[in-house]
Amino acid sequence: MQASTYAFKGSVGSKLQQRRIWSSFGGLCERSSARRAISFIDRGFYRRSYFGSVSMGAELTRARAGVETMFRSSAKPRSVKAQASDEGIEDGIPTKLQGKSSGSVFAYVGVACLGAILFGYHLGVVNGALEYLSKDLGIAENTALQGWIVSTLLAGATVGSFTGGTLADKFGRTRTFQLDAIPLAVGAFLCATAQSVQTMIIGRLFSGIGIGISSALVPLYISEISPTEIRGALGSINQLFICIGILAALLAGLPLAQNPLWWRTMFGIAVVPSVLMALGMSFSPESPRWLFQQGKTSQAEMAIRTLFGKEKIADVMHDLRESNQSSTEPEAGWFDLFSSRYWKVVSVGLALFFFQQLAGINAVVYYSTSVFRSAGIASDVAASALVGASNVFGTVIASSLMDRQGRKSLLITSFLGMASSMLLLSFSFTWKVLAPYSGTLAVLGTVLYVLSFSLGAGPVPALLLPEIFASRIRAKAVALSLGMHWVSNFVIGLYFLSVVNKYGINTVYLGFATVCALAVLYIAANVVETKGRSLEEIERALNPAV
Repeated sequence: MQASTYAFKGSVGSKLQQRRIWSSFGGLCERSSARRAISFIDRGFYRRSYFGSVSMGAELTRARAGVETMFRSSAKPRSVKAQASDEGIEDGIPTKLQGKSSGSVFAYVGVACLGAILFGYHLGVVNGALEYLSKDLGIAENTALQGWIVSTLLAGATVGSFTGGTLADKFGRTRTFQLDAIPLAVGAFLCATAQSVQTMIIGRLFSGIGIGISSALVPLYISEISPTEIRGALGSINQLFICIGILAALLAGLPLAQNPLWWRTMFGIAVVPSVLMALGMSFSPESPRWLFQQGKTSQAEMAIRTLFGKEKIADVMHDLRESNQSSTEPEAGWFDLFSSRYWKVVSVGLALFFFQQLAGINAVVYYSTSVFRSAGIASDVAASALVGASNVFGTVIASSLMDRQGRKSLLITSFLGMASSMLLLSFSFTWKVLAPYSGTLAVLGTVLYVLSFSLGAGPVPALLLPEIFASRIRAKAVALSLGMHWVSNFVIGLYFLSVVNKYGINTVYLGFATVCALAVLYIAANVVETKGRSLEEIERALNPAV
């Protein structure tokens, strides 16, 4: 095992001399002309891109409001202690859980999650297809163009993420879902029928715009139609469906070995859920919160009846009117986010995504194949399946714990687990006493890291941020935080291998462990618990002046 350990480190060192990163969501594309190498890097990138960006998928724009307010019982909520005061954000005592609604929202959450599935599928589909489409389009030896095909998705997603909230506020949630189906379907069609690399890149750009909008829209819609008592569970379902989309893309690539042209079908499949999402949203109720804000009171009452049952109409409408009266200020501008009034809470959003990306998820997933090979697991598919299964398992656990343990405790537990896993990964290849077990320990460290990430650092920022932002800044603040996710993901992906080449992977792992430890300290001091509170209660606690 010791020999395999040093062989692993040697192979990593030699490969790092040849590689430069092209990132799309942190994707890696090799500057070497070896086709197998570029395929390996892209597979690593896509596994990375999922975990790094899945988190963001949940967050964007719950943008205007906390319709969860709608689920409060008729009893007056208890006061909350958490405040964005000069001393910082403090924890408060959760208000009591709201009574359950008789209406069901699960069918409509399912329709919205088609957007999450498409998000994951478009991220993962190029993983297995790149080698085959490169041959078909005549760019098998051109790693730069392969890198553009992989990373163009990021450019489109960045544009889509910043526009998704604006579109949702202007046209409504369900109509924006239908509009989002257009770039998703067009992008999939262009990629499936591309006869040139230019068409393929344009198709990837359209797909990126579509998933960027989805990243904003899906969590926004789910948050505004979810009862407070299960908001955390339903919010984390978004991440679970992104994971399902990634795994679906992996499975879709299995016939490629027998049919090299199957890659076109892989891209074309994505048209189907795009159309289904558009059709499903034509039968789904609009967000009552958005309808009320637009002055469409009667339509808001109809949506409430559909979502929560007739008996909830009076209570929900009362809360909406109360919310409207307590927050009469106009929507904030971009510069307001940096004012003393909002900066502390906005900085929490930026910091959580910064820590999430700088904690090393991309590195761990990228190196997972080499780590598994050092332990005798030669199959890339097996490695992908093990990492993916760890993430799915962790996400399922997080969904069940989100509303019981709370967001803050899951974040702290997650980053502590990630720090411990990083130390295990680093020591497994540096301590001679562990040399006989290094391969096994490295695999264990990788699995535990991904599991820890999926318990909190992955899903919680996406859920927490729209909860803590005031309604007048929510759309822009979440968009800014999401921008931090995309930009930091891209930058880390772009320079990661260069840093590893200069300092060594063990040193980088120790650096990631330090970042995780710093994240624990920051979260303990600055992040407020939101479980069991409606969005309006959270807003009043964190922004008492509103």
